[in-house]
Amino acid sequence: MRKQTLRILITLIAVAGFSLAAKAQAPDSIAFKISHEFVVAGKALPAGTYRVNRLSANNPVILTLSNFERRVSLNVLATDIESNRTNKAEVSFELVRGEYLLSKIATTDHSFAIPISNADVLEAQAGSRGGTYTAGGSARSR
Repeated sequence: MRKQTLRILITLIAVAGFSLAAKAQAPDSIAFKISHEFVVAGKALPAGTYRVNRLSANNPVILTLSNFERRVSLNVLATDIESNRTNKAEVSFELVRGEYLLSKIATTDHSFAIPISNADVLEAQAGSRGGTYTAGGSARSR
């Protein structure tokens, strides 16, 4: 009887461990380090290491950017989602008048277009240097 109870207990612990590991492998999760301040959704975010996750597994259009060191978190609405055929994780910025505006997040699963608002462009208009900056990310599942 004790052996059977012990086997059941070990099985339950193993099943719980596997379900936690499956939950941890969230789709569209990456981490990236950026060495300069950037603007997204009308907000300036400080340099640092950021993690990108879906807000909900059922809704892929809302992403959450989080920097735990600086206690910064922001939800971002993606306007266009495509399957990522390159399996390369990266973030892209538009450089406008010295301001880096987040324009794209690519995870190993999908590529998300991030809208640049009129307010972002107006802030960085006149004397625009233009250009694109891409920072590589690391796809990590936790």
